[in-house]
Amino acid sequence: MRSIYLSPSVQEHNQYVTGTGSEEYYMNLIADAMVPYLRANEIDFVRNNPYDTLSQVVAQSNAGSYDFHLALHSNTAPENLSGALKGPDIYYYGDSREGKRAADIFAAGLKEIYPNPNLVATIPNATLGELKKTKAPVNLIELAYHDNRDDAQWIIDHIEPIARSLSMSLAAYFKIPFSEPEK
Repeated sequence: MRSIYLSPSVQEHNQYVTGTGSEEYYMNLIADAMVPYLRANEIDFVRNNPYDTLSQVVAQSNAGSYDFHLALHSNTAPENLSGALKGPDIYYYGDSREGKRAADIFAAGLKEIYPNPNLVATIPNATLGELKKTKAPVNLIELAYHDNRDDAQWIIDHIEPIARSLSMSLAAYFKIPFSEPEK
């Protein structure tokens, strides 16, 4: 059985422009919605605790023997571009072949459901802590910009399709056939 460390954001202070919740809140809703898909596809998982710090999350991930580490986030633009940027960004550690392979798979899946597929990007990075300190192959997915009203609303309205897409991408990464959960 494949196993992942599922790491929805612990950033409760990042409020959505809609005023309806935080990055932590919505990323945990997506993680919750992923659970039936992960179970249906026999992907074992451990989730972080929303009260943990990033250092604790990384330490917990590294203490296990996970095949993949998936961090779920929503993005915010720099102050001078607040509300102007859109689209999912999939980050992977710069020299990780498996991280890049996973990022390409996640990007392909998100392009199927995001309103403007041309805005879905994969980005190598060597500075983000969750990427550089985690020993398992890792992707940090910024699903959309929570300071952009359209992007924030897209996340809010698409919890289930996002969860399904991410789960399908994990199955593809693990090279296992995707199964829908029983209703």
